[in-house]
Amino acid sequence: MELYLNTYGTYLHKRGDMFEVRIEDETQRISPKRISCIVISNAAQITTDAIQLALEYNIDIVFLDKFGNPYGRVWLPKLGSTTYIRRKLLEIYQQDEGLQFVKSWLNRKTDNQLRFLKEIIKKRPSVNFDDQIDEIVRLRAILNTMNGQLSDLANKILGIEGNISRIYFKIISLLIPDRYSFSGRSSRPAKDPFNAFLNYGYGVLYSKVEKALIIAGLDPYIGLLHSDNYNKKSLVYDFIEPYRIFIDEPVFYLFSRRQIKGTYYDEIKNGYTINDEGKKFFIINLLEHFDKRIKYRGRNTALIDQLKIDAHAFANFLIGKRKEF
Repeated sequence: MELYLNTYGTYLHKRGDMFEVRIEDETQRISPKRISCIVISNAAQITTDAIQLALEYNIDIVFLDKFGNPYGRVWLPKLGSTTYIRRKLLEIYQQDEGLQFVKSWLNRKTDNQLRFLKEIIKKRPSVNFDDQIDEIVRLRAILNTMNGQLSDLANKILGIEGNISRIYFKIISLLIPDRYSFSGRSSRPAKDPFNAFLNYGYGVLYSKVEKALIIAGLDPYIGLLHSDNYNKKSLVYDFIEPYRIFIDEPVFYLFSRRQIKGTYYDEIKNGYTINDEGKKFFIINLLEHFDKRIKYRGRNTALIDQLKIDAHAFANFLIGKRKEF
């Protein structure tokens, strides 16, 4: 299990061969054999003997800031599960397995895009996007026929993924109110209000993906498709793809239902940015969407928990605890 220390004033230390958690006058002892990761935030304290006990049992310790973003990590500097996972990631990059993972992630992303497009097009019988949908399906089929070294195919894969996304966002642009229509994706800065909200939402999602990867023992800097991004969180860029729909859907519905006010964003040099009023409004809607209950991998859970579940499944596959991802 993961041990979360997120209550102000929580104190974790070693008592005999056990961890002891103290919150004010209450204490609880936990065997290190039951713990896979310790996550610490909100001014909790941990003693050096507790850190040593964690390392003896190869338990990762992850530190989160007040916003829930990881800023530090402690793990054993020898071949434990975390180090082994890093080695396996580097290995599969050179193997067919790496390509299959990339295909899997991008197929899930495309499935989500197609499902969403069909859902919103169905409500507008006066428009027809059959040709565009067929082109997305055709491009995905090309992706799935690829074989070879991931390092040799990366640019071609990114090109196909980019073409699918261009068609996807072109359709979305035509289905929101005319005054918010846009010409494709843009960032730094966003060229329109729709992209300003998308960019902010993706930023929130990036931090959640990074946290899920780190807690699962995965190194966010060792990626597959984005492996050549030096000193960048390449695995975050890989892993986020199937979950971008978590942002696309609420942003689309907020704009299509005309819930975005002009006071929620500002015009800046060469573009637009979401302002504090817009962030406050958007975050409320985003968190509500994230908390939506779904059935996933045989359990009832929040939508956003897919990140954590899938990150652990991927890590466990890499170290041989699962036969398939």
